[in-house]
Amino acid sequence: MTDQPQPKTASIGKAYYPLMLFFILLVYGLFVHPVLFKAGMLPLEVLILMALSIHSIYLIRLGISWDQIQKHIVKKIGESVPVLMILFSIGVLIGSWIVSGTIPMLIHFGIGLIDANWIYVFAFLVCIIFSLLTGTSWGSAGTIGIVMMGIAEVYEADLCITAAAVVGGSFFGDKMSPLSDTTNIASLASDVPLFDHIKSMIYTTGPSALIAGIIYLVLSPGFASSVPADSGTLEQVEMTLKAIEATFNFNLFLLLPLAVVVWGAMSKKPIVLTLLFSAWLAMVLAFIFQDFSVTNVFNSFNKGFSMDMAGGSTENANALRILNRGGLYNLIEGITITILIFAFIGTLEAINAIERVIKSLMDNLNTRAKTVAAAITTTAFTNLTTSNQYATSFIIGTAFKKHFDRMQIPRKVLSRSIEDAGTMLENLAPWTPSGIFMATTLGVSALEYAPYQFLSLINIVIAYFFAFTGIACFYKKNKKDEE
Repeated sequence: MTDQPQPKTASIGKAYYPLMLFFILLVYGLFVHPVLFKAGMLPLEVLILMALSIHSIYLIRLGISWDQIQKHIVKKIGESVPVLMILFSIGVLIGSWIVSGTIPMLIHFGIGLIDANWIYVFAFLVCIIFSLLTGTSWGSAGTIGIVMMGIAEVYEADLCITAAAVVGGSFFGDKMSPLSDTTNIASLASDVPLFDHIKSMIYTTGPSALIAGIIYLVLSPGFASSVPADSGTLEQVEMTLKAIEATFNFNLFLLLPLAVVVWGAMSKKPIVLTLLFSAWLAMVLAFIFQDFSVTNVFNSFNKGFSMDMAGGSTENANALRILNRGGLYNLIEGITITILIFAFIGTLEAINAIERVIKSLMDNLNTRAKTVAAAITTTAFTNLTTSNQYATSFIIGTAFKKHFDRMQIPRKVLSRSIEDAGTMLENLAPWTPSGIFMATTLGVSALEYAPYQFLSLINIVIAYFFAFTGIACFYKKNKKDEE
């Protein structure tokens, strides 16, 4: 067996260098270049590959052999396999749910039940409910979130706001549900009882969700005016409904794939196996109830559902464009970015860059306010550089637990901070697995929906406000204070 690569601890300047390089390239390619040259953003994959290449050359100049660098890269890419498997599974799931009629049926009935004037609020609340029941943000966005996006597209609503509402609602449950893996990991990493951790998060996430819901309400077309949709929109809605009815056969059995996902999440079954089982069940239902050929059904799994599979008139095909998604290759861009970002993180681990930087940031934490704020800041920094909330939870939990005890700050404030700045911010960055997944699944990039993802933006502001004011930090309830 190959020996595990042994990292070399670099000086603080050498540890900061690759991180600064990475963020400079991202800021230039994603923000400065589009504004300066009035052109599109530079490809994220190329920017990450550039950072990876430059830093690898830099490591070689530091005396680290390419074999050692490559071992760190391979080790880190190996850790990304669970993420890649979920991306593949979600792609297959979406394609299978469409060809089976599950998603078309939910969109069809959703159009009839959901008032288009309040689509943003509905998208937010429906995803909150679904994610609380399942404890998964990715599963919520990749299933019921797709339905909400389809309804919004039919009604010609703003897809950026809708996607933001879907992401925010999905991550609310991912943070607050006792079924969520990130919630359990954060409490475990901080040695805090699960429900103490959840109760602590209510103080930051509860007000954030309420304010975000009010903003989505205000942004909704129905808030400003009760004027009905114009005739063109109503005609498009009617055409879409007729095209769906003409293409798919509906019955209650088509809800079984959705029920499998909910059951699997609530019973803590392996997420990949749950998603794949739901997809294979959807395939069986497609063969039983729908009129698609075997080739079309298999192609839906491979490259996603296509309007051409519907046959019939060109008018019908155009009306079904909202269903043109899914499949293994639908998420290939996200998979490529994931592999590259984990490879770059592997080069960081060759010199223990992240641990070294965090240690330097912990100096001079001589007040409670500074300690809590530092925990929030280092969590955000670590999550955005490692692209791994699990690793972030244990890195920050291990680094700060004893210091929180010395400062007489309850550890549930630490566990809450890990989620406030980790779980909730990860979906806003286009290079993290969550940002990649949401963008490729919903069809709206993280940079486009981020300004409207009010839950996470408000949540981090409240977290810092509480840190500096001491509100909801439970200092008086600390055991040492009571003694």
